[in-house]
Amino acid sequence: MTSSPFHDLNLLTAVDAETYAASIDPIWTVGNKVHGGSMMSLCAAAARRRFLDDTGHADLSGLQPLAVGANYLAAPDPGEITLSTAVRKQGKQVSLVDVELKQGERVAVRASVTLGVPDVGEPLYSGDHPLAQIPVEPPADAVSVSPDHPMGQVMHVAKGCDLRVDGTSAHFLTGSKGEPEVRMWVRPRAGDESDPDTAALFAIMTGDISSPVTMNRGLFGWAPTVQLTTYLRRQPAPGWLRVMANSTVLGGTWFEEDHTVLDSTGAIVVQSRQLAMIPR
Repeated sequence: MTSSPFHDLNLLTAVDAETYAASIDPIWTVGNKVHGGSMMSLCAAAARRRFLDDTGHADLSGLQPLAVGANYLAAPDPGEITLSTAVRKQGKQVSLVDVELKQGERVAVRASVTLGVPDVGEPLYSGDHPLAQIPVEPPADAVSVSPDHPMGQVMHVAKGCDLRVDGTSAHFLTGSKGEPEVRMWVRPRAGDESDPDTAALFAIMTGDISSPVTMNRGLFGWAPTVQLTTYLRRQPAPGWLRVMANSTVLGGTWFEEDHTVLDSTGAIVVQSRQLAMIPR
């Protein structure tokens, strides 16, 4: 394991002017399928790379994926993939690139990526969020999701980052039931945290880091994501990211799951919402 496993995930090799190749390590999986947030970051990385390749600039003053809207069409296995890109708009503040993530001839994800410069400085308004009430760093009683932990044996992504769970919110860990809300702390490896572009992609990935909140209601099993939209609001500061995943309505077939991510300064850096299916 390198000190930059997430950077390694997002390494792209140009196949032609519109297509990139990448290889997904098995650590970026949940069960035996590739983690949805990791595919989100790959689509975002491909969009940014295509835009930079087209403009010929190595740096565009903080340009990042501001929004990624992805439809999940298939669940790929770890291994080789390709990312086909199409630039839809090149603007002064906002640009748009469409991306298809394929394994072989099968399209797994179709994404639309909005590129721009995230907010900096003090916000004009920022409301209170309950996530700000939990400690900036995981306390001693936080559950460490190691590869040997029951969660780590399914969420292999814990091998590529530091992941701690607020046990008071993860009722499923003790066999009890509670509200569909899970809180946790996530931090990239040192090499990933020190690179701003990788840190931004990692933050986007954390918009899908939680185990399904349906587990707190005793509903276990695969909860496939159908559509996921993630916003990168700010460049994350170094340190632990605080994450809250929750749902308002668990329907008979469908449920929504929202993620809010705060960085070590207390700023909201990522917001996401996905439509997923109730586990069978």
